[in-house]
Amino acid sequence: MKKNNYNTGSFPLTRMRRNRSKGFSRRLIKENHLSVDDLILPLFITKGKNISEEIKSMPGVFRSSPDQLLKLLEEVVALGIPAVALFPHTEKDLKDNSGTLALREDNLVCQTVRLIKKEFPKLGVICDVALDPYTDHGHDGIVIDGEVDNDRTVEILCKQALNQAAAGCDIVAPSDMMDGRVLAIRKRLDENEFTNTQIMSYAAKYASSFYGPFRDAVGSNSHKMNIDKSSYQMSPENSDEAIREVNLDISEGADMVIVKPGMPYLDIIYRVKKECNIPVFAYQVSGEYSMITLASKNGYIDLNKAMMESLISFKRSGADGVLSYFSIEIAKLLKSNI
Repeated sequence: MKKNNYNTGSFPLTRMRRNRSKGFSRRLIKENHLSVDDLILPLFITKGKNISEEIKSMPGVFRSSPDQLLKLLEEVVALGIPAVALFPHTEKDLKDNSGTLALREDNLVCQTVRLIKKEFPKLGVICDVALDPYTDHGHDGIVIDGEVDNDRTVEILCKQALNQAAAGCDIVAPSDMMDGRVLAIRKRLDENEFTNTQIMSYAAKYASSFYGPFRDAVGSNSHKMNIDKSSYQMSPENSDEAIREVNLDISEGADMVIVKPGMPYLDIIYRVKKECNIPVFAYQVSGEYSMITLASKNGYIDLNKAMMESLISFKRSGADGVLSYFSIEIAKLLKSNI
């Protein structure tokens, strides 16, 4: 046997590359895994029929009328994606200061929930509880004398959540960041015998610059206003505050929590998972989606690899699941790699 002519004592006994050298070994030592079960697909809906319009600031994402949405959900269900989250686009003439449309039993969200539950009863349906798609000023609550009124907003959010639960949604997801709204919603649901309707709280939602394309999608930025939501959404400089917010929502009855945005706040996801003992979900928001998509269209990055890498980062940070506009594409990649 040929001997090496170097002093073995000067070389490492532990070689990390040994475990990386072959594909089977890399698979065996994976610390984190992404599966279809981790995915929630956000969807934008608009009234009408036979409508599927691409959102300019979110290439590849569409606003769909309910009939077209049902066609898309056939693929969602076939891929095994567990749940979808609905967000409505509301026409200007239907908006007002109080978001009145959110409380109507025949509004677009409620109609769509009923259709989905009729056609796909086992598919999880998550409804956003917030007023920004319905208000003419674009804020998540009632504006009184230039300020968002917390307690008046909470009362309306309770009615909105009850309206959605009555339509058949499985999870209500308050994204408004008003104080005390989780407890108030939980009480209102329980009082009306919706004790099994889950609450997925946007517990740590930051006043982020990454929401722009979403606001285009739902029409809450239709006047091109720079809406300042920093009086109720969290400051990006804060992390201890996020833990307080999450713990408050847990004490008020939240079943699951969301950290939003996702990638800029991996440290928050990690802390929430380690410190708060509750299922935590990352929201890969519209700005994150658009950056990855547009960079890939320009040939700067590989789309499939970037999608997978971004979602596995959420799992590595501790997220139990991810709301992502890439969910269908990710599910297809995961299926093809089985």
